[in-house]
Amino acid sequence: MCGIVGYIGQKDAFPILINGLKRLEYRGYDSAGVALFNGKINLYKHKGKIKELEEFVTEKNISGSLGIGHTRWATHGEPNDVNAHPHMSMNGIFTLVHNGIIENYAKLKKDLIKQGYTFNSDTDTEILVNLIEFFYTREEKIDAETAVRMALSKVIGAYGIAVICKDEPETLIAARKGSPLVIGIGVNEYFVASDAAPIVEHTNSVVYLNDNDVAIIKKDRFTLKNIENNPVSVTIEQLDLNIGELDKGEFEHFMLKEIFEQPKTIEDTFRGRLQAENSSIVLGGLLEVTPKLINANRILIIGCGTSWHAGLIGEYLIEEYARIPVEVEYASEFRYRKPVINKDDVVLAISQSGETADTLAAVEMAKESGATILGICNVTGSTLSRVTEAGVYTHAGAEIGVASTKAFSAQVTVLTMLALKIAAMKGTIENDEYSSIISELALVPEKIKQILNDNESIKKVAEKYKDSVNALYLGRGYLFPVALEGALKLKEISYIHAEGYAAGEMKHGPIALIDNNLPVVVVAPHDDYYEKILSNIREVKARKGNVITIVTEGDKALKELSDDVIQIPRSHPAVTPLLAVIPLQLLAYHIAVLRGCNVDQPRNLAKSVTVE
Repeated sequence: MCGIVGYIGQKDAFPILINGLKRLEYRGYDSAGVALFNGKINLYKHKGKIKELEEFVTEKNISGSLGIGHTRWATHGEPNDVNAHPHMSMNGIFTLVHNGIIENYAKLKKDLIKQGYTFNSDTDTEILVNLIEFFYTREEKIDAETAVRMALSKVIGAYGIAVICKDEPETLIAARKGSPLVIGIGVNEYFVASDAAPIVEHTNSVVYLNDNDVAIIKKDRFTLKNIENNPVSVTIEQLDLNIGELDKGEFEHFMLKEIFEQPKTIEDTFRGRLQAENSSIVLGGLLEVTPKLINANRILIIGCGTSWHAGLIGEYLIEEYARIPVEVEYASEFRYRKPVINKDDVVLAISQSGETADTLAAVEMAKESGATILGICNVTGSTLSRVTEAGVYTHAGAEIGVASTKAFSAQVTVLTMLALKIAAMKGTIENDEYSSIISELALVPEKIKQILNDNESIKKVAEKYKDSVNALYLGRGYLFPVALEGALKLKEISYIHAEGYAAGEMKHGPIALIDNNLPVVVVAPHDDYYEKILSNIREVKARKGNVITIVTEGDKALKELSDDVIQIPRSHPAVTPLLAVIPLQLLAYHIAVLRGCNVDQPRNLAKSVTVE
């Protein structure tokens, strides 16, 4: 959600900024802009895609070795050229890009108007850049850094900012609170970005800013302070990101590439952790909190969207095998309720990016209870990884497509291992069952490859239903969250209204929707719920619904009952979600492509939701 890029060094800034912004396109945006310093600040911004910005600056002055850039996802004010970032202060002294939301912008704007300030845009960002200028011009002999810190001390809300001042052409200032920023360290050059994607092709050495950090960056050095002007120690980390992960390769879209990467993703997630030959699981990131997990009174799983669906599967697994009560909460609701959290509870936060604003706010609230706070995330150095006591990285690699696919599989893989590990330590699972699930989990990557080989046949199913207006997804047990995830994928990228339901709930409302225009996707492998879901399918067919069924290979009964079937290999029920979700991802993908939708950057959505 929104993207920031900044550069200061010896090279031309514009190519670095524009390529960096392209690396951040996956975050979702509606406009883009750059500001470049070369004796004066040249500001260029445009509604639409980055390629339109490139066309806009043709034959304009884009020289300069200091600059900032931005991709905007609209919060305050509609998407247009005026509201696009960067924003310049009224007197042209400061130029700023900003991620986040300034909650008290209305009061600040009112105060600045009294001081004679005028505004061109509808954004909260323009208020902030003018507030910085106000302090800079009001106070005698203060520098840009001080003005930024003074302004930020008056701000309520979240921000990640990069600022340049026309009076200090050798300085780039960056600061964060609640919105991620990372500084890349080169040789006599520095980079600033919302995440590592724009930086990795230039350097592997980075510093992740923490809340209230302010970085003052020169071409040959930088210092780190907080907004109270106290020095902050610098921790340099090495990026664990391959530039190849940021390229589509032979695939038409990042989403399809990431669907096909899932065998490798799952292998990478359990590599060194799952040892099928001796039926053991090692989760090194949780070693220090193992006693708390074993003795947990309750586990609270919090997440948003796809991570919440993964959490539901984790709930079923942990309760069945580890026999610990589990509750799964939407982080966006959890943070505003007054939940009962005890010190013997374990709070497990799940976030692909590790920067989801609602999830981080829920974690901070949960910390006050004294509970053990753990995390599952994909991004090394992310905020979630730094504010939790312990956790597990998923090792899914960079996920560029806005609609999450391989991150979901990696999260479910971690939760499966976690459930088995706790169960084994508590002695709540039989040895044979434990060994069987571990063996089956180890086989999942190869079985997913079998499903991916049916990609073309799944595309043919998609062709039949691409013009649907609504869709219903049904599942039971472990496959109910998979039905929810399948429905989410369809509506995210194809804009078809879709709902996921527990199949047993169909008669409690959704059955009223069924007619010969409604596709009903049923996740129905041969498990303990098979006879029940068979009855559900008959109920749909009796009302002339179109049934697409995910079945265990060789299932003849459901083939006869269904309009279309997609087969998955036979597996243990505990790992079947990892198989069953694959055809649902492919079905959504192909329907979206056939409808002409932008599957990697669906409208109104952002990859990392860093604001409320």
